[in-house]
Amino acid sequence: MDDARAQLASDIRELLEPVTSRFSAGRARVRLGVNTAIHDDAAAELEAFARPLWGLAPLAAGGQAVPHAELWVEGLAHGSDPAHPEYWGEPVDRDQRIVEMAAIGFALALAPEQWWDPLSGPERDRLARWLLSALPRQTTDNNWLFFPVLVGLGLDRVGVSYDRSLITARLDRLETFWLGDGWYADGPTERRDYYVPWAMHFYGLLHDTLTGGDRFKERAARFAGDFRHWFADDGAAVPYGRSLTYRWAQAAFWGALPFAGVDALPWGEIKGYLLRHLRWWHGRPVTGPDGLLSIGYGYPQPALAEQYNAPGSPYWSLKAYLPLALPAQHAFWTAKEEPAPALPAVSAQPHAGAVLMREPGDVTLLAGRQHHAWVRHGAEKYAKFAYSTRFGFSLPNGTLGLEQGAYDSMLALSDDGGAHYRVREEPTASYVTADMVLSTWHPWPDVEITTWLSAAAPWHVRTHRIRTARALHTAEGGFAVDRDAGTDRETGPGHARVAAPGGLTGLRDLDGRREGEVVDCLPGTNVLARRTALPVLVGQLPPGEHWLRCAVLGAPRGREAETAWLDAPTTTHPPTTAHPTTGNGI
Repeated sequence: MDDARAQLASDIRELLEPVTSRFSAGRARVRLGVNTAIHDDAAAELEAFARPLWGLAPLAAGGQAVPHAELWVEGLAHGSDPAHPEYWGEPVDRDQRIVEMAAIGFALALAPEQWWDPLSGPERDRLARWLLSALPRQTTDNNWLFFPVLVGLGLDRVGVSYDRSLITARLDRLETFWLGDGWYADGPTERRDYYVPWAMHFYGLLHDTLTGGDRFKERAARFAGDFRHWFADDGAAVPYGRSLTYRWAQAAFWGALPFAGVDALPWGEIKGYLLRHLRWWHGRPVTGPDGLLSIGYGYPQPALAEQYNAPGSPYWSLKAYLPLALPAQHAFWTAKEEPAPALPAVSAQPHAGAVLMREPGDVTLLAGRQHHAWVRHGAEKYAKFAYSTRFGFSLPNGTLGLEQGAYDSMLALSDDGGAHYRVREEPTASYVTADMVLSTWHPWPDVEITTWLSAAAPWHVRTHRIRTARALHTAEGGFAVDRDAGTDRETGPGHARVAAPGGLTGLRDLDGRREGEVVDCLPGTNVLARRTALPVLVGQLPPGEHWLRCAVLGAPRGREAETAWLDAPTTTHPPTTAHPTTGNGI
């Protein structure tokens, strides 16, 4: 067996061993902790039962032993039985149960001999009836439309008939989210985040592979060229958007390509993206003392949770192990893992409203289009100016002042003397060029800001035109860097800089009017580092029109970074005549 294949199988067993002791007496519920999600406890316990199947089903399909498989077989029998006390319940419209039913449909589609064949005739009938009950239910109008499709794939595999028009209608609606160039929107929204690779493409590739289609395969091949820019040379993915507690599901797309036989890139390159990403996660403190995956990203961080994250939610990360369904002799497994190839320093991706900048192997995403007002900390997850594989991004841990706000990669504005700040939340009039992102935003109805973000690796340049009817305090943050191992700080008129083992970050005011400070943010605000220091530029603006310009550096600490700090860009590119949508003048 390929060493990588054996390692991935071992990873699944290690991750799920702590889960097996949490099964209920009837094996249909898995209780991993206190449920604080918006869905009820029965749905949360079904989630914790079903999500491990994203890893166990490929293990079974690939001919490998499934640890404690009998727990899930017994749970399927009891959880789908209305007469059993652990019955999961009937799904209603937009029910979390539909999400988890898709995982069960996936398991039946990949390995019916493991999950269906051991059931008795009446048990099969009850499970089929329960799964069928999901098909006519309404789903959220986004990637959720794929969940009845996956249920249908499982029913097809075990020979259960159903009204196929219910699946066709979902697929037809999903077509309206296709943007071209490899990209989807996640519903009729501005969101083009990791739900594009780990949901829209992932489920589409499952559908094509199990039905003999090729529409989704062709689209995924196109997307691969853009998506590889989201990964640093060491395997880290840019932390961006919602549901980051799914962690290494960020690389699930790279596992879905070989499963579907889509050699969009050389197999060795695809294998490298997947394995480097999984290795990047190895050893990070993402589990609790009980060995269970925690809510959080780089460490347990409950504040990162979305409203729909229950204790079992992080096990969606197991989607990354889909290649285990392939035999050991598949070309993906026999290919030699290739190192990260040399990629262009800048990749403009207009559908995402982003420019991705690579230097010297880290990735910085300059953002200007996406937003999500519903999820917790939507402004921080989508609307910051920059997101970094090295420095991550931060969430607020309170509402007062800069220490609680942790305003990295943001221009924070206050009209009450610096007590409360507002930031970019919903960018509008977004525009992307080869190396620049532009957007307009309104922190108050009488304050309009147009922001240009320009790539100048390892720097990026920010230009803001501010038209305000009120006096404002401003604080503009660079990246937040881990301060636990000590920092070297430098502040003064027009600049602020912090160097630490985790990297060097700083800002230079290109107009020299603001003062530099370093803020020690409250613990638990950054998604990668538990305690951070943040360089900021602060100033005050009277009512009127103003221009703020700065250059922001984020780099590995070392001689090259120190040299770069002394050689900041001086350009105010893009020109101030660039229009938000046409480029022909303001």
